[in-house]
Amino acid sequence: MVRRSRLPRPEDFDVSPVNGFLSAEPPLQSLSNPYYEPWEHIVKNLQGLILSKRLHEVVDRLPILSTDRLSDLAEWRRAYSVLAFIAHAYIWGGERPMEWVPPPLTIPFTATCKHLELPQVATYAGLVLWNWKPLFEDERIDTLANLDMIDTFTGSLDEKWFYLVSVAIEARGAPLIPLMLRAIEAANDGDRPTLTECLRTFAERLDELGGLLQRMYDNCDPHVFYHRLRPFLAGSKNMADAGLPNGVIFDNGGPMNKQRYVQYSGGSNAQSSLIQFFDVALSVEHRPTGSKHSDTYFDHGKKKPSAPEPSFIHEMRKYMPGPHARFLAEVEKVANIRQFAQDNRHDRSLAVSFDACLAMLSAFRDKHIQMVSRYIIIKSQEAKRKKEQEAKDKKPSKPPTEAELPVRPKSAAGRPGEEKPRKDLRGTGGTALIPFLRQARDETGEPAVDAWARRVLNKGSHKGERRNSRIEVQGLASVWHVDDSDGGLCLY
Repeated sequence: MVRRSRLPRPEDFDVSPVNGFLSAEPPLQSLSNPYYEPWEHIVKNLQGLILSKRLHEVVDRLPILSTDRLSDLAEWRRAYSVLAFIAHAYIWGGERPMEWVPPPLTIPFTATCKHLELPQVATYAGLVLWNWKPLFEDERIDTLANLDMIDTFTGSLDEKWFYLVSVAIEARGAPLIPLMLRAIEAANDGDRPTLTECLRTFAERLDELGGLLQRMYDNCDPHVFYHRLRPFLAGSKNMADAGLPNGVIFDNGGPMNKQRYVQYSGGSNAQSSLIQFFDVALSVEHRPTGSKHSDTYFDHGKKKPSAPEPSFIHEMRKYMPGPHARFLAEVEKVANIRQFAQDNRHDRSLAVSFDACLAMLSAFRDKHIQMVSRYIIIKSQEAKRKKEQEAKDKKPSKPPTEAELPVRPKSAAGRPGEEKPRKDLRGTGGTALIPFLRQARDETGEPAVDAWARRVLNKGSHKGERRNSRIEVQGLASVWHVDDSDGGLCLY
């Protein structure tokens, strides 16, 4: 007799039965204890301090406040969110990026990160999950018509909208968590009708989430996002061209020879536990970017012997609140829907329902690829053309002498030629942007039960999805190359 694994209870992992990975109650809009007023004063005046170029001096003069007076989880989350906003503004809000963060900010920030099991960087949790408020307490929060953000870097409506779309997706997708746990239980019981109905509902709701994602275009202008917001979302990893070749030092007040550089990825929707939950529930497997399908492909439940390395998506679990990451790990242990659907592929209703879920999740990722093209790739190309035009406008009036001519690099064959450009833009987390998104989308369709559905969902590379070369970006934190950038449009 096969032993059944116990389903994890979301409540045991700080997952709300109503709001999902969002906090069960609206996040605190401020810390009520007057002791923490210096932090709240800075974050409430963040835009003015950045514009007046006084943020650094104000933070440097802060007293070192203890986190011992934070009394409950809501206060710890508020403290983390506030300090994360201040830390990123401190690093990226000046004429040049700062690689050193002073003890008045480092010491409490490190303590809150440790308590919440998060790295020293502004994560999706601090920017989105714990940073929203309802406009009306007695109305639903799974609609953009009743949501607002608490803190922002720029104060712009575009930045608020960028976060709000993610909040709405989290809220609208929250009921899918108990739904898919029920589906796993139905597979355990061999209850095909119940499982089929759960999968149909899941596919329909995924389609709704895709519609919400496309609302991003309503109020978030690509130019504002790219040149004003994106620099603040940068992490400390792969940021050499921005002026942080080694990362960031969080000064804990100890001896200088004991201080160490750290490098962390910027905020990314790959850090959304909800989106990863969808993959886990359907047993969608993601490989390291660039690895081949045959390396880790499941053939109707029979895994090939080679064990894959962790993918970028899996690595992003280190940037989730500890309980949320553990919840995903527990769901992975009991996820059985894919195997059950494959074992019962003779049930056409079940097979079609399962493949429809994969199709909707793949379509969601397609919408995101289109969004990345508009908000990052096109804006990158515009910035590159502008830079090239400025270089032409500054060309000398007389022809340069032979000594002034630039040395053209030699090709691999030893002949003079063009410098080989890097192939791919990089996004949040430092992973290759378009190849990562394409592969994540294509991997979503791989578990399809029906052979025809697998062919349809396995789109491969599209000729219309252009390859992009090395592009430079002018932002608040000086100039960096997009293909080395570590902060930007959140990746699903």
